[in-house]
Amino acid sequence: MPRKVVVLGASGRDFHNFNVFYRNNPDYRVIAFLQTQIPGISGRRYPPSLAGSLYPDGIPILSMDYLEDIVKTYGVEEAVLSYSDLTYQELGEVLSRVAAAGLTFKILGPMDTMLESVKPVLAVTGVKTGAGKSMVSREFALEMRRRGLRVGIVRHPMPYGDLEKSAVQIFHTFSDLDKYEATVEEREEYEHYLKIGFPVYAGVDYGKILREMERENDIILWDGGNNDWPFYKPDFMVTVADAMRPGIEISAFPGEINLRIADAVIINKADQAKPGAILKIKENIKTRNPDAVITVAESDVTVDKPELIMGRKVLVIEDSPTVTHGGARYAAGYVAAMKYGAEPVDPRPFATSFFKKIFEEYPHMGPVLPSTGYRPDQLRELEETINKAPVEAVVLGTPSDITRLIKIDKPVVKVEFKLKVVEGPSIKEYVDMFLEKARKKVV
Repeated sequence: MPRKVVVLGASGRDFHNFNVFYRNNPDYRVIAFLQTQIPGISGRRYPPSLAGSLYPDGIPILSMDYLEDIVKTYGVEEAVLSYSDLTYQELGEVLSRVAAAGLTFKILGPMDTMLESVKPVLAVTGVKTGAGKSMVSREFALEMRRRGLRVGIVRHPMPYGDLEKSAVQIFHTFSDLDKYEATVEEREEYEHYLKIGFPVYAGVDYGKILREMERENDIILWDGGNNDWPFYKPDFMVTVADAMRPGIEISAFPGEINLRIADAVIINKADQAKPGAILKIKENIKTRNPDAVITVAESDVTVDKPELIMGRKVLVIEDSPTVTHGGARYAAGYVAAMKYGAEPVDPRPFATSFFKKIFEEYPHMGPVLPSTGYRPDQLRELEETINKAPVEAVVLGTPSDITRLIKIDKPVVKVEFKLKVVEGPSIKEYVDMFLEKARKKVV
């Protein structure tokens, strides 16, 4: 008899694990995907076209709240952890809950879940959401393009809409964002690449996505979401640590795994670090991965219209994953506001009901507003909260230009951030290392 399984996740790693390990595996029967973290993603169904012949009716996607009920009703025997952003405290809580329900607890590792490519793969990962992976990835992409290489960016999945239509998504222009009905959270990760001319690939079926990438590009650059390890086996792997959060590199799952298997570690945001933070992170790197090459870098934050915020009250909007489940108090928007002498106003007093719930769920947040907008009703509440704010300007720290999606009745200042290496190998030197390791593959 097939072993009955539930897959625990948040519409990302969980679907990939199913596709590569369970989809055509007669030894297992996946009863349900049980999900959390992302508002409004439960109550869907993984469609038969993606689930395969063993699942003619597809697979239900339910809230993690139903774990114990599903176990009792269907006789589930095993739970497979497929999250990509947990603290060790949260990991322990999930493990205890699963074991208390009588189940075997399983984690599928890189050997079971990484797909191999015929093209060179460079992976940029993080120790925790919000470490600054994308600004690092962007510099790698630009350096390789300067060498005449075609680079495709593959992002961690964020399929919050129609799963069947989202199996393979290829973004070449901004109009593709509308074509695939991309959420704010997706736009935050895609827009900055499209702006500088790089295609972005994402979706649900990363086997099919890989074939498209291999056909169109010389280099595959994995810009990992959250702090997950890559879906594709890298020839060279860079992990980004966060100087603003020393210790998080050894206290988050699966971020510490990225630290341990990296070829190189870039300690980002050194300009925002407290005394002793860089040294502590270096010590943690050396005890877990003594062979890793280490670089220290700053995140150079600027705004397009500094005169609009100097000495004025502002509302700071940060990218949602960084300041929600990523655990950061603030991000680039707040740093920019303080750099240019603005006065950030706490949004809690004028937040709508949806955002009040978010602040209750994530009380660590500083005086910033997360750019949460997975659904149209959430976008309406984002717009309402921004326009209710008694401020003179809005500091847009998210990489997504949300003014394309909502109407803001105040001046908007956009934040840009660029990596600046201050110690250790440069991006150019890392590209040399990567191409040397991948020289046996056709470029």
